[in-house]
Amino acid sequence: MAEAARTLVRVLDELLWVLRREGFALSTAQAIDAVRAVSAVGLADRWAVREALAAVVVQRSAERPRYDAVFDGFFASDAGDDPGARPPRPNHAHGNDPRARSLWDRLSARGFDEGELAALRVLLDSFAHGEEEGPEALGVLLGRGAELDRWLARSGLDAEIDAHSEARLGFLVQRQRARVGSAPARRALDALRGLLAGALGARGEGLAAALAEELDETEAFVRAHVRRTYERRAAEHDRARAERRLATTPFAALRDEEIEEVRRAVRRFADGLRGGARIRARHRARRGRIDTARTWRGALATGGVPLRLARRRRVRDRPRIVLLCDVSESVRAAACFLLEFTYAVQELFGRARSFLFVSELEEATSLFAREPVRVAVARAWSGEVVRAGENSNYGRALRAFEARYAREVDRRTTVVILGDGRTNYLDPAADVLDRLRDRARAVVWLCPEPRGLWGQGDSVMAEYAKRATAVHVVRSAADLELAARSLVRAEARERR
Repeated sequence: MAEAARTLVRVLDELLWVLRREGFALSTAQAIDAVRAVSAVGLADRWAVREALAAVVVQRSAERPRYDAVFDGFFASDAGDDPGARPPRPNHAHGNDPRARSLWDRLSARGFDEGELAALRVLLDSFAHGEEEGPEALGVLLGRGAELDRWLARSGLDAEIDAHSEARLGFLVQRQRARVGSAPARRALDALRGLLAGALGARGEGLAAALAEELDETEAFVRAHVRRTYERRAAEHDRARAERRLATTPFAALRDEEIEEVRRAVRRFADGLRGGARIRARHRARRGRIDTARTWRGALATGGVPLRLARRRRVRDRPRIVLLCDVSESVRAAACFLLEFTYAVQELFGRARSFLFVSELEEATSLFAREPVRVAVARAWSGEVVRAGENSNYGRALRAFEARYAREVDRRTTVVILGDGRTNYLDPAADVLDRLRDRARAVVWLCPEPRGLWGQGDSVMAEYAKRATAVHVVRSAADLELAARSLVRAEARERR
């Protein structure tokens, strides 16, 4: 049992150092968690091992393909098509690093017998007890095992490689070779060559030549490692640049293939907002606010020294959000993202109500509550709630909302209107905003058109902006995220 535990720790230690070499930042605490996770699922099922380690190692979804590649390169099953039939064995094969066999296996495959390899072991052991750094570096570079991974990960060179390092790759390769002791290893191999020739004659010369080839292959692996690190950083840079470009591209300028990516980005930041809201709620529920009077009264028993803080919890209604979203053709480019936002807000705020309008206004709260986001947004956009093909009539929609729901708006309510403010030259009913603002905590308008277009043509957005508490231009995903965070901050202040 103890031997099995030691084997597990050794194999996982090697794998974690390979992962570090391939760019994963893993702490000692994560290494301990990895051992615990694999111990919990056992080694019988390779898929379970993969997923248990991924839960500890992978921090972002973009890292998962790279993790899978490293894992598959490190482990190989002896069980054919049934990888769960027996525990995985270390393979170490990755990229240009053929590690399926040890140095001794590789030399044996070259035709050297046990006697010759035993002589080499004796010479290497005698070298290892010296004070020079060359023998140690030679052993690490020839072994190409976990120790080399440690040297590569600890060298610090990866931190110097970025997306703009292509012109410096030759220099960086030489620096990495220097940090892992390539030159001292070469000197040690030259000294070893003479000893092997003296002990084994011509066969010793051949063995030294084989070791030189092994060292060449290891240095080729180091070059490949530097190149892979650069390519990974360049790919990450390109991906981040593309995400930034998509985040700031106006909704109307997005190509069809980019729309789904932006929708995923909107969902990601909505998920982040929901997670932050849950953490804040737990924090407030756990601690509460300090009750100064009770704290000082309790301090009377200790001569006025407050040893314990008394806390209280204010009982108050949670703030409410009411959203009115225009789904007409004039905002079609932004409408799908605004609907994603509407769905996210209804999940984020416990007391949110959602309304859709074009010419008529109808409530969509129950639709967003019972359906998954894709289904709810598709049904809302399809005209199932309100007819999307009609001309916008903000005045009719605002007056309908006031007549039916204004009495439910109070000082705890934030009214959020999402639309471009284009009324088709119909009555804008701007006076309704005045009355809603007087009743509500705030009236916030999210407009997908730039301010330079307000007041042009049938736009009365400039008039609406005068009456709103705040107006946010949301022409892109980045703008929408800023508006969402502003609402969340306001909601958090209201809860205090």
